[in-house]
Amino acid sequence: MEVQKIKPQDQAMGQFDKGKIKEQKPIGFPREGSLINRLGPLFYWAWGHSNEPAALDFHPHKGFEIITYVIKGNAYHRDTLGTESVVAAGGAQLMQTGSGVSHAEVFKEPSEIFQIWFEPHLSQAIKRTPTYFQYNSEDFSVINKEDVTIKTILGNDSPMKIVTDAGIWDITIPTGTVYTHSLSQKRILAALAIRGDGAFSLDTNGITRFEHKDFVVVDSGQGGEVAIQALDKDLRIFLIEVPSEVDYPLFRKHR
Repeated sequence: MEVQKIKPQDQAMGQFDKGKIKEQKPIGFPREGSLINRLGPLFYWAWGHSNEPAALDFHPHKGFEIITYVIKGNAYHRDTLGTESVVAAGGAQLMQTGSGVSHAEVFKEPSEIFQIWFEPHLSQAIKRTPTYFQYNSEDFSVINKEDVTIKTILGNDSPMKIVTDAGIWDITIPTGTVYTHSLSQKRILAALAIRGDGAFSLDTNGITRFEHKDFVVVDSGQGGEVAIQALDKDLRIFLIEVPSEVDYPLFRKHR
């Protein structure tokens, strides 16, 4: 297995609504400056913050499967399907944008979100009717394993289902505790530490320490175990797993 650590300065940065919404992007759009362009079908990953009321006006999407996960605050959503919704902290929304949909987002209080784009087979996806699904925090499975709290957002028994092959977990690891994630061959594990520092220990490649806001990518190669340890304080880390290759053509980003 191979591991790569990307510091915040090598990730993309963005902003909306005159800087009221600021984003750190482990995977950004072309010309935004992110070292990582994509990981298999994981096309885009933004970590957004707003400390005051802010909004994004109606804007279009097509083809991609887009998940918004609310870490803090509330996300107020409207779209051209007629949806009006509020997603609270711990909840998520899924837009399978299909043949095309436009949506707008509003944040009325200090908020923190992830927006994650997955790429299905686009020539097939754009023929599908766009859909919107909302999930509350309690809809997702949460288990405690040896003091580690594992919330499954996508994959396994999650109620959220998408076409793209992917999994997402929101994991809290107490200080000094280790969480182990198994990776099959030809899989990629992408990790973003949003609270605390830690270390990755691979069964084939030693230890990699990381800090809050670091983006860590593990390429499984032939597969193996990835151990994640919280160091001097509790660690909250988000994991996304995708295949390193898919059997359909992927959209080519132009830098």
